Amino acid sequence: MIRVLHPIAGVTGLLCIATFWFSTVATEALGDAAAILAVKTMILWGLLLLVPAMAVAGATGWRMAGRATAPRIASKRRRMPFIALNGLLVLVPCAFFLQARAAEGDFGEAFFLVQGIELLAGATNLTLMGLNMRDGFALAKRFARA
Repeated sequence: MIRVLHPIAGVTGLLCIATFWFSTVATEALGDAAAILAVKTMILWGLLLLVPAMAVAGATGWRMAGRATAPRIASKRRRMPFIALNGLLVLVPCAFFLQARAAEGDFGEAFFLVQGIELLAGATNLTLMGLNMRDGFALAKRFARA
């Protein structure tokens, strides 16, 4: 069960962050204030899926790895605290701040500064989670090259 749950949770987290990131970029580039507010509100609601998915991915990964010291497992272990802290200390507060500002119609300098920080932190987490997925596939011998 845990071997099924872990990749589902990990992919769910990765897809949530990717959806948030690409929706933000598209809306900032092409949308109006109402569209930006809709995306920022959707992101807050999406946290109700993202946070538990990330917690399950982390807990199940930790459980599956046990005391293993394989290089790929060690790499995943080193990345996970950064992914979690980046999410909890940067991305979640940014999401609340940006939604509140969008709801007020305040798209000033602070909004765009925090938006830039959020996009950078989101891209960082996407990259790190992608590396974890790559290592997970290698450990599970999925999609192995011939």
